[in-house]
Amino acid sequence: MAAVLAATRGTASARPRPKAVPLAQPTVCSPPTVGGVRSQLVEQTLDVRLTDVTVPGYGTVTTRTYNGTIPGPTLRVRAGDTLRLTQVNGLPPNPDSGGGHNRPHNPNSFNLHTHGLHVSPSGEADNVLREFAPRTVAEAAAGAPEPQYVTTVQIPAGHPAGTYWYHPHLHGATTVQLVGGMAGVLVVEGDVDDVPEIRAAADLVMCVSELRLKDGKVPDFTSGTALAAVAPVLTVNGVVNPTVTMRPGEVQRWRLVAATAFTALPLRITGSGDLPTVHQIAQDGITFPAPVGVDVLRLAMGNRADVLVRAGAAGTFTLKADGVPAPLLTVSVSGPAAVPPMPLPAALPQGKPFLDERDIANPTADREVVFHVDQGVFAAPFPNAYRILGSHPTPAADPTGDLTRDPAYGLFDPAQVNHTLPLGTVERWTVRSDETRPAFNHPFHLHTNHVLVTHRNGTRLDPPVWHDTIGLAGGNPGDQVTFLVKYEDFTGRTLAHCHHLQHEDLGMMQLVDYVDAR
Repeated sequence: MAAVLAATRGTASARPRPKAVPLAQPTVCSPPTVGGVRSQLVEQTLDVRLTDVTVPGYGTVTTRTYNGTIPGPTLRVRAGDTLRLTQVNGLPPNPDSGGGHNRPHNPNSFNLHTHGLHVSPSGEADNVLREFAPRTVAEAAAGAPEPQYVTTVQIPAGHPAGTYWYHPHLHGATTVQLVGGMAGVLVVEGDVDDVPEIRAAADLVMCVSELRLKDGKVPDFTSGTALAAVAPVLTVNGVVNPTVTMRPGEVQRWRLVAATAFTALPLRITGSGDLPTVHQIAQDGITFPAPVGVDVLRLAMGNRADVLVRAGAAGTFTLKADGVPAPLLTVSVSGPAAVPPMPLPAALPQGKPFLDERDIANPTADREVVFHVDQGVFAAPFPNAYRILGSHPTPAADPTGDLTRDPAYGLFDPAQVNHTLPLGTVERWTVRSDETRPAFNHPFHLHTNHVLVTHRNGTRLDPPVWHDTIGLAGGNPGDQVTFLVKYEDFTGRTLAHCHHLQHEDLGMMQLVDYVDAR
């Protein structure tokens, strides 16, 4: 079973801890209720501008934000709702930049991706090919109003209830904006929330942001190491190591969101004594058939997991990510116990039915994606070529030449459709990394449709697990997954890419086109 979160024992630190900061919840946007009737229109303004933000545990940061906070507001919707977001671009004019579309550019333009939602990728919906530009230098000098852009997303009836998120997705600007904290959580409410044991649990959003900060701001993305070499500051709901308080025997629902650009999060609870137990109930917004007791919760960049955490005896514990020195948060179990201990559900309303391999449209025509890096192809400051190879790579500039040195082969081309995907079709994809370094991760993300992972590294998963983003660590060999996907409901052009966002900005991305079946 995918994912999952653990309890391991260790020795508590003898160092004095700084004053605890309680975990706070982001501001919530939900539809109004008038005369006892809930509106199906959810409206929110997202004001984007450079803001001085206080990050408890770090200090003051000057960065691009949604509404002046890290993370932005939590958006709560239900199936059948309409989500209308008015986005104000109050950022400065874009600096002049060159070097092509697979180089950082237009850092003060953005757009909006509702990551994981099964919604239209076209028009003014989840269209990541739009650009929300700031004022030009001339417009700003003339006092022109700050531009506003509207995103309108119709949530389909029957959309799976679960935890999703939103973030900017303009190619060339995504990385620098996300590592400054431009992200927020998006919750689709529904059937799983009405399970009695879940309804009784505190519902906590935990958005893990990876800030890359130098001298209190995000460095300009001027080279391949400008952001990568800066140590990450990991916050949960905008705080370094906040404290979650639980009573012995209490169950809480944690909605964990890996809003990270560079860093995967293998999470575990550590401490001495009676560790809290953890049961996963959803992956990437799709509810499991039943809770799964877990050890290590492996969140790649962009993943989400819903878990039920039940506290044992009193004590202090930490949620840590392997490879990250500081804890993400502290868990303080204290106070009067819940008697009897709060129960866990035995079964859950499965969020999405499994696909059947017998429905594959053409079993001999599997799609293949291979994440591949050729070093030293280009002149500094961005020397490496981040390619997607496999069955449908972007063509080479010189097909007869050395493909490892080719300036176009396998790199994102906004005019090249790599995958044409007919609605109603079930297909099988194999996705792998040929990265040799185990710590290096190339997460695969397909927009618009979830994928059902059936095999990992040749081993069949029983049961299979729905994802929208799949972590692929390097090694000898690197990770490989096989999944089934059905292209449903929505036509339009969108993306498949590596969710290590620096790689995406530098070209590790493909264009997909969902089309009506002919």
